[in-house]
Order: sequence, then C-alpha cells, then structure tokens
Amino acid sequence: MPQLDTSTWLITIISMLFALFIFFQIKISNHPFPHNPSPKGTLLTQHKTPWQNKWTKIYLPLSLPLL
Repeated sequence: MPQLDTSTWLITIISMLFALFIFFQIKISNHPFPHNPSPKGTLLTQHKTPWQNKWTKIYLPLSLPLL
C-alpha cells in the first residue's frame, strides 16, 4: 500500500493563507468607507413635560409612619 505523500502540504497551506490574506486585503481596500464625519451641533432642546410645572411628592414605603 503506497504511503501518502505529505511533503507538499506545508507549502500548500502557506500559499492558501497568503492568497486569502491578499484576497481580503483587496476586498477591504475596495470597500467605500465614509470620510471624516463633520461635527454636528450639540444644542440641547428643552422639552416641556407635564410634571415640570407641578410639585409632586413621592412617598416611599419606608418613609411612611409605623403603625
């Protein structure tokens, strides 16, 4: 029974990894990345909420008097 020749496996695997590396470098270099983003204004707008003008008190269970 003939022996399996594995002498070329190392060069095959290395060349395959090198080809994949080159392939992905080309894919990434052709991808259109956005340019430097311009800063947007960070002005905060005040939203009127119904509870801003009212005084409310929150009663916690621990703040109630003991019976």
